[in-house]
Amino acid sequence: MKRKLFALFVTSIFLFSICLTVNAKNSIQTNPNVKQPRNKLHGVPHQDSFFYGDARADAPELAYRGSFDIGVRTLEVINPNQIDILNYSEENPDPRYDRPLTLEVWYPAVRPGYKPEVTTYRDVLGSGPGDPDRPLIPFKFAGRALRHARPNVKEGPYPLVIVSHGYPGSRVLLTYLTENLASKGYVVVAIDHTESTHADKVGFASTLLNRALDINFVIDHMAQRGASKGRRFLAGAVNADETAVIGYSMGGYGALIAAGAGVYEKSWVYEYVPGNYMEMFRAGNPAYLALLDPRIKAIVPFAPWGGHYGTWDPAGLEGLQIPSLFIVGNQDRTANFSGVEFLFNNAVNSDRYMLVYQNGIHEVAVNPPPPIAENYFREYIHYQEPAWDNRRCNNINQHFITAFLGIHLKGKDEYKPYLDLIPISNDASPGEADYWKGFQEWTAVGLELHHIEP
Repeated sequence: MKRKLFALFVTSIFLFSICLTVNAKNSIQTNPNVKQPRNKLHGVPHQDSFFYGDARADAPELAYRGSFDIGVRTLEVINPNQIDILNYSEENPDPRYDRPLTLEVWYPAVRPGYKPEVTTYRDVLGSGPGDPDRPLIPFKFAGRALRHARPNVKEGPYPLVIVSHGYPGSRVLLTYLTENLASKGYVVVAIDHTESTHADKVGFASTLLNRALDINFVIDHMAQRGASKGRRFLAGAVNADETAVIGYSMGGYGALIAAGAGVYEKSWVYEYVPGNYMEMFRAGNPAYLALLDPRIKAIVPFAPWGGHYGTWDPAGLEGLQIPSLFIVGNQDRTANFSGVEFLFNNAVNSDRYMLVYQNGIHEVAVNPPPPIAENYFREYIHYQEPAWDNRRCNNINQHFITAFLGIHLKGKDEYKPYLDLIPISNDASPGEADYWKGFQEWTAVGLELHHIEP
């Protein structure tokens, strides 16, 4: 009898636990406040339930994806008759080539209900060809976008966001952010800067010379698409008059130059780029001022390179006159935190913010490491923050950039309270009025947000 009662008791507990599990699962799936991963992409070496950019349970409010389904498409474009700086010589002081660029474009789309919003991105580990310490190793990962989906022109046109990667890097290094912004009503274009990617990295002079030029060319290209008629891809969908540039590391360097921060005339970059070609970016040079594109309304420099190396002086930084959001780790030894502080403090004509990750290094901007990078320490640290979970950094970046671009590209003043914060998050009191808006209790930890008006 005791055995039967014990067996009945165990069976009851087992069935009860199943009911709890099912009910919990159903409650999560039906809770509109819980953002659940949609769809799985099989055949990709990636966690089925997590895609880069998905919100953690502790994600701040504005990190969640927006209401738009999104499409993605790869474009190959040519910028004709550009300076081929890597082939400069005394015998050939003005080398030229047609410069190819690969672009990844995310955009609000019309998605048929039967097609999953998933795609595959491809990249390589490594640092250019011929490096025995960092061989090129292909990998792929999943994303939440429908490739070749039809653009949602009806609700456009949409502001334009240009994304410029590090050295080396790739156009898919920040997909957690590019997809997220497209879902909120932006056309987002990430550039593969030729001669600066994981796959094709060569001389540094190309990056120094071409970043701002590539950015300007892509803005022009996308503006032409947006203004075109008929069935051309993105016709009627792009408002390039409202453009922001997001740049990481050397991309941040390029964003600053493209936005008005002219290079210091005594900077060492003049020596590194032969032929005096950096003169076109010298602060105060009328030719440089003519290059500036008034359609750029805001920039987000992630860990921008150059401040610690004398690339700019205070007079040159005065030329940055549009809003800026600097994002950096205070232990960054690549861009150097003190260098980014110098940029932030001396860009006196910019309405500027600086988001600081305490104990963060240089990788606060990028996707989490792909699983294959676990086998290669040097490749792993190209992505992974040692003191932060990159997924957490991704959500925080999504949150603040959503607010910043919403204010400056879309005129959404309701986002201003998300940036009007006590500077040191640890000094805020959970449950009190000074706690960081949009952050759940006890989650605004280890961060700083500084603001200086012009």
